[in-house]
Amino acid sequence: MVCDQCRENDAKVHLTQIVENAVTQVHLCERCAAERGIETSGSVEQNPLGDFLQAVQQQTAQYPGDASRCAYCGTSLRDFRSSGRVGCSHCYGAFEQSLRELLRRVHGSTRHQGWAYTARDPEIMTKELTLQELRDKLQRAVQDEAFEVAASLRDQIRGLE
Repeated sequence: MVCDQCRENDAKVHLTQIVENAVTQVHLCERCAAERGIETSGSVEQNPLGDFLQAVQQQTAQYPGDASRCAYCGTSLRDFRSSGRVGCSHCYGAFEQSLRELLRRVHGSTRHQGWAYTARDPEIMTKELTLQELRDKLQRAVQDEAFEVAASLRDQIRGLE
C-alpha cells in the first residue's frame, strides 16, 4: 500500500479517524507521519542517557550491607530480600536495622499497636485435648454399638467438664 500523502513510499502507519460519525482511513509512510507529528516506533530516537540512568538505578538497588550474613544459619540480607523469609530466629538480630526500616516503610511504624498474643494455660489446653479425644472415642463406640464403653466414656467426659 502506498502513502496517501506523498504517493512514493510504502505506508507503515495506518490511521482511522472518526469525525461526526464519518470514518476515514489514512495510510502514511514514516516520513509523512513524522511531518504530521505522529510518533512511530521507528522515529523514536534511542537515548543513551536513559540507558545510563537505568544502569545507575540498578546499581543503587544493591543495598549496602547486602553481603552481611547471619552468624548462626548463614542467610544473607540479599537472600532475605529475594525470598522475603529469614533463615532462623537469630536472623532478626543480625538484620535488625534493615528489618526495622522495612517495617517502618510497610506499616508506618516499628512499634506494634495491635492485639498481643497471650499463651493459654497449659492445663486448659491438655484438658481440652483430653476431652476431644474422649468425644472421638465416644463417637466411635456409638457407631460400633459398644454401648457399655460409650456409657463409661460419657461419664468420664461429664467428670472432666
